Amino acid sequence: METVSLGALEWGVASSVLPGESQSGDHYVVCAFPDGVLVAVVDGLGHGDQAAAAAKKAVGVLEASAQEPLIALVRRCHEELTATRGVVMSVASFSISYGLMTWLGVGNVQGVLRHSGSQKPKPPEVLLLRAGVVGMFLPPLAAAVLPVLPGDILIFASDGIRGEFAQAPLEADTLQKAAENILSQFAKGNDDAVVLVAKFLGGDRHE
Repeated sequence: METVSLGALEWGVASSVLPGESQSGDHYVVCAFPDGVLVAVVDGLGHGDQAAAAAKKAVGVLEASAQEPLIALVRRCHEELTATRGVVMSVASFSISYGLMTWLGVGNVQGVLRHSGSQKPKPPEVLLLRAGVVGMFLPPLAAAVLPVLPGDILIFASDGIRGEFAQAPLEADTLQKAAENILSQFAKGNDDAVVLVAKFLGGDRHE
């Protein structure tokens, strides 16, 4: 797979399936809407067919309602997934013209925002994760809003990836290669895994 571009965002994704399983319970979303892009990684509980079914259902809800506010969107997922084994997820919504990213996480899909800038860039932002399972137990939700600049990079990784990835340098020519490098270096090997690396390209800004 090559690095993909979608208006104000370009991204790469890499994934692996638990050995012995035919499909992954870890999925991702990159979905454009007017003046924005929704990005998410969804991890169905456990692995195998039921985990994949729950994750696919969540992906469908996210894509169908991508421009909704994140808290309302995650609550909608929760309502739609009550008959499944549930998922954990982290989601981010980019506002192109305002240069903002809103994100939240339920469960253990890790999120890191790396700021661009050659002259002393700001330290990475780490997504605050709230314990719960979408479709089973939804914790109180709070979304954080961060300013983003062209070149800032968002990384989402399911719990099949060791947390050390967040400190490792992104030494790759493309976002796709960066995602593949994280997967190859930090995959636990005993679970499904997915890594999504997305770069904000910017757009027309409101002053």
